[in-house]
This record gives sequence, C-alpha cells and structure tokens, in this order.
Amino acid sequence: MFILKNVSEMIILIKRILLRLEMLLIRPAFRRYGKHFIFDPKGFYSYQNIEVGDDVSIGNGAIFLASDSKIIIGNKVMFGPRVTIVGEDHNTSVVGKFMYDVHEKKTGDDLDVIFEDDVWIGSGAIILKGVRVGRGSIVAAGAVVNKDVLPYTVVGGVPAKRISMRFQDIKTVLEHEQALYSPEQRLDRQYIEKIYDA
Repeated sequence: MFILKNVSEMIILIKRILLRLEMLLIRPAFRRYGKHFIFDPKGFYSYQNIEVGDDVSIGNGAIFLASDSKIIIGNKVMFGPRVTIVGEDHNTSVVGKFMYDVHEKKTGDDLDVIFEDDVWIGSGAIILKGVRVGRGSIVAAGAVVNKDVLPYTVVGGVPAKRISMRFQDIKTVLEHEQALYSPEQRLDRQYIEKIYDA
C-alpha cells in the first residue's frame, strides 16, 4: 500500500510538471499576456484574439472563442473551471440557405467581450458576445451572461440578473477603490451611487 501511495504521488507530480511546461510553451500564442498568467493548456482558445492582464487564472476546461472579435481580460481576474466565453454568433437571417452553409457575418454577429480588473467568474458560467464585466464584479457558477455586468455587482441565473452587490454599502466600495487604485483610476462616488440605485 505504501509503495502504491508513493507511485501515485509521483505520477501526480509528473503530470503537474508536464502541464506547467505545456502552459509555458503555449502561452506566447496569446495576443498579449501579463505576469503570473495561469491557464489550462488543455482548454480551447482563440489565442490570437485574446489579451490577458497580470495575475489571471483560467480554470480547467475553458472555452474562449473569438474568431472575428477580441476577448480582453484585465488584471487580477479569476475564472473557475469550465467557463465559456463566446464573442461570436451565426448569421441566421439568410433566406434559402441552411444556417450551416451561411459564412457571411452581419453587423453585430461578432463583438468583443471585456473583463475589467478584480473579477471572479464562477464555474460553468457562459459569457456571450458584446458583454463587459465591470470591475470588482462576480458572476455566479452556471450563469449565462448576455448583458453588461456593472462594477461591484454579483449576478447569477439564466439569463444572469443582479443578485446583490459585492459590498453592502457605497462607503465600503469607496474604501476598496482608494486602497487599490490611484486617484485617476478610481470610480467616482456619483457613478457608484447610480450602480447601487439601479
């Protein structure tokens, strides 16, 4: 039993080393990436259309698709396992052709997906084209996000709707902003008040 335990631990260690090596070799395929970027090398990505900031982690089983659009990820962003981002759509309006055979895009079929800083995307969430996920927000596991997520908002469900705010009051958001961002980068009080009033 002791030998089997040691062998299994060795296999796990070797697998982790090989995954890390694969990640380091594939990472330059991304359009841009920052420091401390960790991702599942077995995931499916439109590498050339994805820009990643510093301190970003992408969980296992990720699918990030953007053939004619971009996926832009800020700093300090966490993606749980099996997150899907789709920055593209099919043109379903052509009469006399099967949808499968339509390759022409219409305006709005492909739109960028943007994740601002300090965002957490829960396991199995799906983020669709044209969505901006605001600073400090949280997307619950399994949510389908088809509209922008305001800063410091917690959303969930299908389609995703606001569940709560990340912090209980505006004062706490202002303290958080002051601790993390320079004066020119901070969200102003009026904007935060509008978010809380929405």
